[in-house]
Amino acid sequence: MDEPTDIRLARGQRLTDALREDLELYAVAELEDRIDLLRSEIARVEAQIDRKRAGRAAADALFSPRLA
Repeated sequence: MDEPTDIRLARGQRLTDALREDLELYAVAELEDRIDLLRSEIARVEAQIDRKRAGRAAADALFSPRLA
C-alpha cells in the first residue's frame, strides 16, 4: 500500500508541533537561534496585522456613510 505523498497539514500545525518540542535536546546556541527566528516571525505577523488593519480602515473610510 502506497503512502500518500501530499499530506495536508492543518493551518498552524507546524507552529503547534514546534511548541511541543522538547527543548532539553537543544544547546544554548540553538535555543538562541530559535529565539531569533521566533522574534522574526513575531515581527512578520505584526506587520501583517498592520497591513490588514490599514486595509480595513481604508475600506471603512470608503464605504462608511458620509455625515453632512
